[in-house]
Amino acid sequence: MGKKFDEIAERVKKSGMKKVAVSVAQDEAVLEAVRAAKERGIAEAILVGDEAKIREIAAGLDMDLAGYEIINEPDMIQASLKAVKLAHDGVADMYMKGLIDSKSFLKSVLDKEVGLRTGGTLSHVSVFEIPGIDRLLFLTDVAFMTYPTLEDKANIIRNTIPVCKACGVDRPKVAPLAAVEVVNPKMPVTLDAAELTKMGEAGELGDCIVDGPLSMDLAIEPEAAKHKGATNRKIQGDADVLLFPDIHAGNLVYKAMVHLAGGQNGCILTGTKVPVILTSRSDSFETKVNSLALAAAVANAMQK
Repeated sequence: MGKKFDEIAERVKKSGMKKVAVSVAQDEAVLEAVRAAKERGIAEAILVGDEAKIREIAAGLDMDLAGYEIINEPDMIQASLKAVKLAHDGVADMYMKGLIDSKSFLKSVLDKEVGLRTGGTLSHVSVFEIPGIDRLLFLTDVAFMTYPTLEDKANIIRNTIPVCKACGVDRPKVAPLAAVEVVNPKMPVTLDAAELTKMGEAGELGDCIVDGPLSMDLAIEPEAAKHKGATNRKIQGDADVLLFPDIHAGNLVYKAMVHLAGGQNGCILTGTKVPVILTSRSDSFETKVNSLALAAAVANAMQK
């Protein structure tokens, strides 16, 4: 992991290892990630799933399961419910997706009896460490909220601030993004951004600085702010949080960063009782480990 994710992991180590419940744990990539998380002092895992398959995969990885609790449940749906209940009951500090489809996994998160609902908005945040940028970037929402309303965007910001703080960013700068940096009545996204700025100034969104609408270059590139004469803005290329107008914009930027920028990232679902690690099968090994570190840091902050 890079320096900034190393710092997140160090925060976790100082507070003590967390415990993650893994839903349908018979997944090679997930087992590799939880082993690395344990070796790095980030988290211990409770593996819920088909025990015979878990042991078979672990043997192929030369992974010693002696220090892991395994709960045998071959049925995937029941395994997800048993795993999420561990987080619901406080036995585990966070909840992770294994070899189960996202729809079924999210059903367990939202289960009325044993799930992790809080009554608030759920949203996704991806934290990036990008070469050449001296800070972490928090992208939201790139995977969960499709077409957020103004109210949704306000709640996304409220969900993201604690993640920033858990990563050491005490008063994050939030940039509601648009194609332009001025309000245009014909572009509803800019109207939402301006309203969010007012809400931020009124203290309605938590301890953060909100400045929008902002184009992507003004949000992340200080030189662009100088060239465009935007030196009166609260954010001048130094945004921490990039708030996207919809899932298309967010997901496109996310994948461009993953495949073109050469950075590292970790992702969690927020607005839940405990952090939820919802990684994709295509995510790299380091993304899964980074996501565990991120979730552990947020869990620690929530417990405090």
